[in-house]
Amino acid sequence: MAGVLMKNIKKSYGATEVIHGIDLEIKTGEFVVFVGPSGCGKSTLLRMIAGLETITSGDMYIGDERVNDIPPSQRGIAMVFQSYALYPHMTVFDNMAFGLKIAKRPKAEIEKRVREAAEILRLTPYLERLPKALSGGQRQRVAIGRAIVRDPKVFLFDEPLSNLDAALRVATRIEIAKLKESMPDTTMVYVTHDQVEAMTLADRIVVLSAGNIEQVGAPIELYERPANLFVAQFIGSPAMNVQRAKIEKAGEHTTIALGRHRADLPIPSPAGMAGQEIHVGVRPEDLTIASNGDGLIDGRVNIVESLGEVTNVYVDVENGPEPIVVKLPGVQRFSRGEPVSLMAQPAKMHLFNESGRSLLYL
Repeated sequence: MAGVLMKNIKKSYGATEVIHGIDLEIKTGEFVVFVGPSGCGKSTLLRMIAGLETITSGDMYIGDERVNDIPPSQRGIAMVFQSYALYPHMTVFDNMAFGLKIAKRPKAEIEKRVREAAEILRLTPYLERLPKALSGGQRQRVAIGRAIVRDPKVFLFDEPLSNLDAALRVATRIEIAKLKESMPDTTMVYVTHDQVEAMTLADRIVVLSAGNIEQVGAPIELYERPANLFVAQFIGSPAMNVQRAKIEKAGEHTTIALGRHRADLPIPSPAGMAGQEIHVGVRPEDLTIASNGDGLIDGRVNIVESLGEVTNVYVDVENGPEPIVVKLPGVQRFSRGEPVSLMAQPAKMHLFNESGRSLLYL
């Protein structure tokens, strides 16, 4: 098995540069997930690892080998796409064995590898079936099995669950997590737009925006310590609420003015920032509704989303361009237009400077 190393990787289409100097090391055995909005470059970056996109400049290594000019078939990678691309006239066994047969591997080796992969993916009872007799999740597992039997250095997944319905997506995500546990030394790189997939599968998440890396870290690190406003609002659902405020006192603790209220926060800020405008972020789940009406932010209820296990309350505030979302446990009942006062846990608030950089990273 092998890791992946990118040194100042760039990709241009004509005069348009879409990947702007990526530096990233993916260690052997890591499960790394690329996330970001549509068009951010995550699939392009994955395809450059695979060799399906040429590298405009920079160096790409798989293990110790520079692979810029190595064709895809010789890179030791296996890729799983969102479309299963199974041969409809072949059984599950033959679909999984096809690449090995083309490579003229011995029959006994093919049999062994296919059956081992089928056991890992719980496909053994279906080896003699045609793809049309399988569910969508089972077909995707066959596509993954076809990759496993090749014993690649690196697995690449390009939004493999996006064509599945919600229930199958959950079930197949669990299968991929089990697959990773059963192959701890295997390097996996996974592209998705689904935060749940990223948070539950990744050892580390790479957040991309407009061809640049915004932050790399463990899922909980990105959730609890976002480096900037983009990461703060991209990770988490519903997205982090952001309001304008002013620093009244900077230092080891920070005092902010938020509307007509003041708050002392156990969050450090550079001494020179006193008097500066900042952005204050707080996650919906870190807000509560004050029972005595004496919260930090006042507003009126706009929309209530009752989801059973949680209730999302959208609150219009006087100076906010968008409603503030409060995520409350269980079933909660509010009336449209009802006045509410919102409280935030001071230690859970996030401060960002005018350019959107977290004060923790200044």
